[in-house]
Amino acid sequence: MSKKTKALVYNLIGFAIIFFAVRFAVATFTTLTGLWIPLIAFIVGTVLAPKFQAVATKDGEKLFMKWIFAKGIKEV
Repeated sequence: MSKKTKALVYNLIGFAIIFFAVRFAVATFTTLTGLWIPLIAFIVGTVLAPKFQAVATKDGEKLFMKWIFAKGIKEV
């Protein structure tokens, strides 16, 4: 599996976990109904999910992560 594919899969998994957790919490603890529940979960998931990116360096392709809760950019 290439690093770009891994980055895509990690981005999807990170977003999905946060999206479903927030969607459940919003549906359970608020009175929102209809389209508002997934819309709020999408916005929160987009902001809070970690971002992964594959970058070609002189040492080869590397996978990096940036997250709002982690300081700086980390190599995975």
